[in-house]
Amino acid sequence: MEWKRGVLMWFIKASGKRKIVEFIGLSIFLIFFFGPLVNLLLLAFSGEWQYPEALPQAWSLEWWSFVLQDDSIVRSMWLSFLIATIVTLISLIICIPAAYAFARIQFPLRRFFLFSFLLTNAFPKMGLYVAIAVLFYQLNIMNTFTGIILIHVINTLMFMTWIPSAAFENVHRSQEEAARDAGASPLRVFWHITLPMAKPGIIVASVFTFLSSLDEAEGTFLVGIPDYQTMPVIMYSIIADYPSTAGAVFSVILTLPTIILLLAARRFVGAESFANGLRMK
Repeated sequence: MEWKRGVLMWFIKASGKRKIVEFIGLSIFLIFFFGPLVNLLLLAFSGEWQYPEALPQAWSLEWWSFVLQDDSIVRSMWLSFLIATIVTLISLIICIPAAYAFARIQFPLRRFFLFSFLLTNAFPKMGLYVAIAVLFYQLNIMNTFTGIILIHVINTLMFMTWIPSAAFENVHRSQEEAARDAGASPLRVFWHITLPMAKPGIIVASVFTFLSSLDEAEGTFLVGIPDYQTMPVIMYSIIADYPSTAGAVFSVILTLPTIILLLAARRFVGAESFANGLRMK
């Protein structure tokens, strides 16, 4: 009986130590992840904050007024959201049929073409953009809205092809075959069976595409300057020419869409659906 009690006490102590280690690990992660965001929020609303004070000595909305009243900054916000929306729609139109073909049709070099969509992320972006800029000069689309849309679409091809392709591939063919046996046409099967079941993966891809376009800076800077300045592009000048408080305000504005879209996607897409959307067979 004594040895059983000793083993029980050992397990209790071991469990307590494990929970302490887990708590410490979780605390470090939360500080590492949320610490910069909290610091950014405090800085954005601070009027005076000097080291070594832990909190601002004064609070102010002065730089919020400055950012929101500057016409060029407001234009850059609208331009960024407009470009991101157009890029997402174009990517859906182009890539969803391609993703379905990759998932359902076995053709020569299928894997090669699928992996080719990774090339835009396999090399340093600036080198890729310089090569694209040479082509854009020849096509006379430098410093044009069309050029910016194209450079953003190139960056989103991987998201809008890989994730929906995996989502389509994880749709059970037996359900499609059952609908066909019931007399449904191929288009009706796709619209009412395949597409709704692949919707979580398509939503995830659309969110990533929108956010990727919203955060794109290097390609926009190279192709669109000086006439087209999106939020990430104009943020460089704000950080260089104004106090850090102004940069913090702009960073909060740039971060908010990311948080809102991810929370919205989380409501419709669970962790299991997200994993299925990334799993290639």
